[in-house]
Amino acid sequence: MNSSQLLLLLPLPQFASACFLPKPTLSAVFSRRLMHQKSRASAHQQGVFFDGDEDRYAELVGVADELLLQLNSSKSRPGHDDHSTLSSLMLCFAQNGLLPQALAIWDQLLNSSSLPSIQTVSKLFDVLSKRGQFALVAQIMAQLSCRNLDMLPQVYSLAISCFGNGGQLELMESTVREMVSKGLWVDAATANAYVRYYSVYGSLTEMEAAYNRLKRSRYSIDKEGIRAVALAYLKQRKLYRLGEFLREVGLGRSDVGNLLWNLLLLSYAANFKMKTLQKEFLRMIESGFKPDLTTFNVRAMAFSRMSLLWDLHLSLQHMKHEMVVPDIVTYGCVVDAYLDRRLGRNLDFVLSPMNLDDYPIVLTDPLVFEVLGKGDFHSSSEAFLEFTRHNKWTYRKLIAVYKKKQYRRSQIFWNY
Repeated sequence: MNSSQLLLLLPLPQFASACFLPKPTLSAVFSRRLMHQKSRASAHQQGVFFDGDEDRYAELVGVADELLLQLNSSKSRPGHDDHSTLSSLMLCFAQNGLLPQALAIWDQLLNSSSLPSIQTVSKLFDVLSKRGQFALVAQIMAQLSCRNLDMLPQVYSLAISCFGNGGQLELMESTVREMVSKGLWVDAATANAYVRYYSVYGSLTEMEAAYNRLKRSRYSIDKEGIRAVALAYLKQRKLYRLGEFLREVGLGRSDVGNLLWNLLLLSYAANFKMKTLQKEFLRMIESGFKPDLTTFNVRAMAFSRMSLLWDLHLSLQHMKHEMVVPDIVTYGCVVDAYLDRRLGRNLDFVLSPMNLDDYPIVLTDPLVFEVLGKGDFHSSSEAFLEFTRHNKWTYRKLIAVYKKKQYRRSQIFWNY
């Protein structure tokens, strides 16, 4: 039996007095003791009674308080001034919901000669935000902002990220204003995160205001920011405003790949503006961009929905010429288009140039499905792949199963 296991069997006073253990063991032992007590308390709540189980959770708080008392009184023991040990114990308390005890250690660290590291602050913010304790995050940030710290810009960035991820836009906004009022510079990563949070939790007007603030800072919006803003427009089907945004960002940007052009094509495909879609596709190629799988699938989905079989055929030929490997979305566009027109007998001829023995995969940008959805073949195939253990599916087998399903559906319809 090792020392950690032995400590679990000790009475509370001896367990608390064992804080001379090395720093990893101390927090690990407390965590194991805490989990042991919680499991017994849970068993008590479910009707499994043991002797003395009535106040188990109160005992947990007693363990924490007594351990804190021993840490504060035993100044001569090794590790008392070890900030790493205190930080680990503070995070252990916070993760297990013992916030008063965690804050007591925080105050001790804050008033010591050596302040907590930025890594400790980051982990503490993360734990508090997961528990919805944003007021405590703001309180800790205020305590740190009163000091002249070199890490203060990082603390503000962490707080902005914490509030933004939690949807606390007002707290995030006040933090940004406070940061600027102190003369601290908002870096590009924080400014882009600011736009992303407004795109997820704010209105379109607020999101556009955040983007305009980013532009005034002379920062370029990054790839994740573009995706977040585009998703916000697509969800509300503000396709014209999406197009304006993409042109304002600059379709010539090469650092984000084909993302801008693909989104522009998607905005036209969603409204089935086929002539403009073709025109912009040609402009994309003339601008030096090489179409990828998402580019081809945006066009293929539009051709399939509009039953433009010849255009769909030409797109597949172009795809083969560019050596772009199709995915399940591409096959779905062909299958759905021909079966909707009752041309299922022609499928074998149309699909013959394609490799039907590959394993089905989806490589198309998920943003496409936000506005165009998934075709019937795509949805059915995903259900087969998800709920069957057969791991040797191919496009050929999926198409055969789907054709049988469609045939049975038609038979049932005509029998009625």
